[in-house]
Amino acid sequence: MKNKINWGVLSVAKIAVNKVIPAMQQCKHANILGIASRDAAKANEAAAKLNIEKSYDSYEAMLADPDIDAIYIPLPNHLHFEWSMKCLDAGKHVLCEKPFVLSVEQLEQLRKKRDETGLKVAEAFMVRCHPRWHQVKKLIDEGKIGDLRAIQGSFTYYNMDPNNVRNAYTEGGGGIWDIGCYPVQVSRFIFGEDPVSVSGLVDNDPDFGVDRLATAWMKFPGGQSSFTVGTQTFRAQSMRFFGTEAWMEVDMPFNPPTDRPAKIIIHHEEDPEKKVEVIECEQVNQFTLQGDAFSRAILDDTEVPTPLEDTLGNTKTLLALFESAEKEKVVHV
Repeated sequence: MKNKINWGVLSVAKIAVNKVIPAMQQCKHANILGIASRDAAKANEAAAKLNIEKSYDSYEAMLADPDIDAIYIPLPNHLHFEWSMKCLDAGKHVLCEKPFVLSVEQLEQLRKKRDETGLKVAEAFMVRCHPRWHQVKKLIDEGKIGDLRAIQGSFTYYNMDPNNVRNAYTEGGGGIWDIGCYPVQVSRFIFGEDPVSVSGLVDNDPDFGVDRLATAWMKFPGGQSSFTVGTQTFRAQSMRFFGTEAWMEVDMPFNPPTDRPAKIIIHHEEDPEKKVEVIECEQVNQFTLQGDAFSRAILDDTEVPTPLEDTLGNTKTLLALFESAEKEKVVHV
């Protein structure tokens, strides 16, 4: 009985070469069999560097290989939908980087294709595979901080490279799509519901045309969440959860360390120096866990970690934030 899924990687993007592939090579149920690029030399170089058996000089060549079971897609945002559809047409399961789509219409087409083919499809929110986030939700649901009232987050980095896809408007660039998706995803997961309305404030780069600074407010049935994301701001990330009896912060929430335990910090007093409870979570690589979780879903025919139904909630929220910023008013999701 087969116990490993053969994976192909569609492009030599940095996140794939530097993070995802090395992590997935530690999986129990995933085997990185091939990597493709439109530049044969780049594909060969990446394959040699990462000890990958096969390299392809086109994306189409990988899709035509019957030995490949599933495809990981780390392409620029505007290519996610096109190549996910092509992968499904070729009979390959799809794990695609976030944001999966740039419109609800694209998502509905993907859902229809997924249902027609019976293949597994998921958005690569690796944070949802980290056990710390499941522990955070369990603690909050059990009343560790009392009743959850509000969530506050931030995610920023500095990138002024005009050739970087994150600064390309036509390629789905900007902070909301790239990193705003994280606090939206986490807020929806912790509240266990979608926001009913949102308000967004956006500052666009005059040259790139993408949002370089954005602040969002989301109203949930059970509380509120706000966050700030920036692409021309010093690198930082945080997630805080405010309850009636205490407040909780998650250390390095989106890119936790892999060489030491990740932390959950609970403050029981107003003074942050008093009555601080630190919970250390197991030392893991969330990309490895994501690869194994998706592979097991294929092998066992079970649900993937973040299915398209979850992506729908995130996509609608992100689109509503853009609409709110443009119209300068609160928008219902």
